[in-house]
Amino acid sequence: MSFPDSKFSLLVTILIIANIVMLRGEQFQVLLFTEAEGYHHQSIADGVQAMRKLSEKHNFGLHWTENSKIFSDSSLYNYDVVVFLNTGGNVLTKEEQKGLQKFYRKGNGFVGIHGAAATELEWNWFGKLIGRRFIIHPTIQTAKVNIKGEGFPATYHLPDKMLWTEEWYEFGPELSNNLKYLITVDETTYNPKAKWEDKKGDGMGKFHPIAWYQKFEGGRAFYTGLGHIGVAFHDRVFLEHIYGGIYWASQGEQKQ
Repeated sequence: MSFPDSKFSLLVTILIIANIVMLRGEQFQVLLFTEAEGYHHQSIADGVQAMRKLSEKHNFGLHWTENSKIFSDSSLYNYDVVVFLNTGGNVLTKEEQKGLQKFYRKGNGFVGIHGAAATELEWNWFGKLIGRRFIIHPTIQTAKVNIKGEGFPATYHLPDKMLWTEEWYEFGPELSNNLKYLITVDETTYNPKAKWEDKKGDGMGKFHPIAWYQKFEGGRAFYTGLGHIGVAFHDRVFLEHIYGGIYWASQGEQKQ
């Protein structure tokens, strides 16, 4: 079979473009969700920009939305991981809750960042997915954190201990038996006492977890309590922490 020169040139061009697209193929797809009811973290804007840079650096697809309707839409299955970045309040309808649950149970990943633990507080399943619920926090302070998950992608790059400045969440009890802890904060290095109207907090004592992960109901879930302050999303150490969680949730590091 022979082609006229013009048609042959067009065919070659199409094949070259197709090969380029294949070479640029993204390793996985991430849905970034930042809708918040009530309190809105100012760091969300920094987080979105940081996630865009991470997607370029690590070659994964990223779609950002604040429209919860996507969780009841079939397009949700275009993604491998859903990231709740500083979400808050009851942002999902019953139908959308079922959509997220079905997506996750099909073996996909979930990542929660900071305010995600203060999201969907009336939905029991989401509490199990996150692992623990947000209770209260004191003023932003610097504290010493201890790194326990040395064999996990989100902490590969971290030292055994370091100083970090954060809005240290106090969490409620475990809501899942599968949690594996990565980072804890030393309450002797900051003042954990907090008070909001009729609610008080005294900290969590000797064991105060900040980041953890779990395999749960067929999927993979990672949560970090870090990420309140916008400048953190410009910090390489923090961003590699986030990416490690996303990478694992996307089925990276199968042995974990």
